[in-house]
Amino acid sequence: MATIIGGIGTSHVPTIGVTFDKRRTQEPAWAPLFEGYKPVAKWLEEKKPDVLLFFYNDHANSIFFDFYPTFAIGISPSFELADEGAGLRPLPPIKGHTDLAIHVAESLVNDEFDMTIFQDRPLDHGCHSPLPLLWPHQPDWPGAVVPIEVNVLQHPLPTALRCYKLGQAVRRAVQAYPEDLKVVIVGTGGLSHQIHGERTGFNNEEWDMQFLGLLEHDPSRLTSLTHTDYIRLGGAEGAEVIMWLAMRGALGDRLRKLHQNYYLATTTAMTVVLYEELSGEASA
Repeated sequence: MATIIGGIGTSHVPTIGVTFDKRRTQEPAWAPLFEGYKPVAKWLEEKKPDVLLFFYNDHANSIFFDFYPTFAIGISPSFELADEGAGLRPLPPIKGHTDLAIHVAESLVNDEFDMTIFQDRPLDHGCHSPLPLLWPHQPDWPGAVVPIEVNVLQHPLPTALRCYKLGQAVRRAVQAYPEDLKVVIVGTGGLSHQIHGERTGFNNEEWDMQFLGLLEHDPSRLTSLTHTDYIRLGGAEGAEVIMWLAMRGALGDRLRKLHQNYYLATTTAMTVVLYEELSGEASA
């Protein structure tokens, strides 16, 4: 059967991709961020997962406000990258895993998650901004991506608890897949930031550290928070961290944090964290 071997939480700030593409990763302002991803990339190189299952959000580049689903899963053999106004990134199309995506979609619907299914829609920076920091891409990606979109833009948003339960349901789906695959779960977005309104530029380092601690050790406390709580503590766009809760829900109770990097140099607290599942973890 398929096995979840770990989880990654990562920011998906679009300027990460722009800086990477322009080969400015060693500039003093950016080096602390990109150096922080190297241990994660090394772990992935060693573990060689077949699939990265991404919880991400589309920023109205492929999914629009006239029809923005709460949860959607991409089922395609490959995904183009969205042109977000600055031209296409110099990256190959992202490989999909159609069979696993179909299985996960069917399992989630049977688990009472009413999923929207999409095909042939480009993936935006919510997914591909951090991807080349995790995986090499020349001449091609070493594995496949199964993208699950979460609505964190257009209210009403799914609750933190609902996202955590979605992750738990994804865990059950993956573990029921009959093929031997190694899967890593990725949750993107955050941490604290707000890019509009009276609190433009808001950050809360104290809350970010508290969130990371609870995510690892007591995620159930995070599931009781409302969107108002998340926005008050982490800014309007900081509510994206409910996608990290989906990632955490897909992991077992027994895990260890292998790496964490936190860098606040612009308007967003850019963070990457790596968890590894401990052997012998029972199914959720």
